[in-house]
Amino acid sequence: MPHSLARATAVPRNDPVLYEVLADQWWRPHGAFAMLHWLAAARGRLVPPATHPDAVLVDLGCGAGLLAPHVAGKGYRHIGVDLSSTALRQAGQHGVHGVRGDVRAVPLADGCADVVAAGEILEHVDDLSGAVAQACRLLRPGGLLVLDTLAATALSRWLAITVAERIPGMAPTGIHDPALLVDRAVLSAECARHGVRLALRGIRPSVTDLLAWARGRRSAVRMVSVPTTAVLFQACGRKEE
Repeated sequence: MPHSLARATAVPRNDPVLYEVLADQWWRPHGAFAMLHWLAAARGRLVPPATHPDAVLVDLGCGAGLLAPHVAGKGYRHIGVDLSSTALRQAGQHGVHGVRGDVRAVPLADGCADVVAAGEILEHVDDLSGAVAQACRLLRPGGLLVLDTLAATALSRWLAITVAERIPGMAPTGIHDPALLVDRAVLSAECARHGVRLALRGIRPSVTDLLAWARGRRSAVRMVSVPTTAVLFQACGRKEE
């Protein structure tokens, strides 16, 4: 076991320090954050090409910039917001303009973003309504919110925490607090309150890809649609004009 993974087991559950301890894992295709790469690719597919030359994409909880390769060439100035200075330095190496800040109090102007991406961050905050309000505040009228997160269900807690934390690359030990998983109805209602109506879609890793990845035959795993949003889901919606 790499030294950073061994140290991570001593960090309290959902503690931001975990991302500093695992800083060397961000860009490893078979590292602790491997699944975040697969999710970033799926999230990037939801982002359309920019419609004007000064378009901005704000990436909340950007980590080390894993979304960057999947939106490169789409015409956005990619601004990443994160609490981890170590992660932001790595994000900068991939073309992300880093801003150190909390997703519950983002130090950016109202209506500055054509797209706001919130990938695998909402299940880590203790103030969902505050984080949603910030994401929607940043959007210009007509702007697009794109997110993915974990549902607050017993099935999700079992698969995403009990099971996934035992599979290398799926989820680092202690990464999620089961109490913070996201209530889909609350999320949709909070977004609607700020003028963004969400459409939700369930996703999971491709089983055939996952088996090939585990055997070292693939460097990445495709995320595929499933008929339920009860575990892992994507959501997107545009802000009212």
